[in-house]
Amino acid sequence: MEQELISVVIPAAGVGRRMLTDKPKQYLPIHGKTILEHTVEKLRAHPRVGKVVIAVSDDDPYFSQLSLAADPDIVRVSGGQERSDSVFAALEYLVKYRPTTWVMVHDAARPCVRLSDIERLIATVIADGVGGILATPVRDTMKRTGHNQNIVATVERENLWHALTPQMFRTAELHLALSRVISQHIAVTDEASVMEWHGDQPSIVLGHADNIKVTQPEDLALAEFYLSRES
Repeated sequence: MEQELISVVIPAAGVGRRMLTDKPKQYLPIHGKTILEHTVEKLRAHPRVGKVVIAVSDDDPYFSQLSLAADPDIVRVSGGQERSDSVFAALEYLVKYRPTTWVMVHDAARPCVRLSDIERLIATVIADGVGGILATPVRDTMKRTGHNQNIVATVERENLWHALTPQMFRTAELHLALSRVISQHIAVTDEASVMEWHGDQPSIVLGHADNIKVTQPEDLALAEFYLSRES
């Protein structure tokens, strides 16, 4: 029996001010391609990935210049001010026009995700049935500070994880939960926190630490190094 494809949502409406560049970080070049192109290429290399929906701001002048814009399996939707708004816009499209059982949400600026990690996430989540995320365990000593940035406590790092993406959930359930979160103005930072608020307990799937998100200027060189190892 042919396996159902999994849709992918990529929120890419952010401006990435911390990169201190003249364009959003997802459009910075690495090895002749933008970060966004590397990210989409990596995801689409997995045989279970189907339609890719990218949420881009309406005034974005860069996306239309990429070959991605002419790809029939890639859909552009209008992104919002917050990540949750962009993800919801993409889910709205999928629910109305391309319904699939499962969806993965992945950061536009994570071009180094490994296919083996994606495979492990898919297998774990489908077997569990609830949903899950890639993550890495916290290895460094964690500190909590007060208002003046002085240390007030050392946080026990056991059972603490760095959340990564992709994060994978049932399309209809994530759409419903996110609609409620947005309507009630609840602050969430990722899709797992949406589903946690909804009452679910998503699985943690061990990923690799090289699945970095390009956020700071120094991250660009690191992403370039990781991608160069694959070529």
